[in-house]
Amino acid sequence: MKTVEIYTSPLCGFCHAAKRLLTQKGIAFTEIDIRADPNRKPEMIQRANGRHTVPQIFIGETHVGGCDDLFDLDRSGRLDPLLAA
Repeated sequence: MKTVEIYTSPLCGFCHAAKRLLTQKGIAFTEIDIRADPNRKPEMIQRANGRHTVPQIFIGETHVGGCDDLFDLDRSGRLDPLLAA
């Protein structure tokens, strides 16, 4: 299973929804709170090709995008294969 990283902020409802989906699927992830560690935000923006909103989700080296992107992958049946690849 690939490493999953999610850049978040504590007051972000989309962050909570994305984490809830990953948790329900039994996927372990590393959460990077950019509010608690603001020095990580430029890293997130660079990795996410200029996207500056949270959440930003990475599966291995693949930038998934945000919460809607994660849910779209799951609905289309492409999330599980991406995690397992």
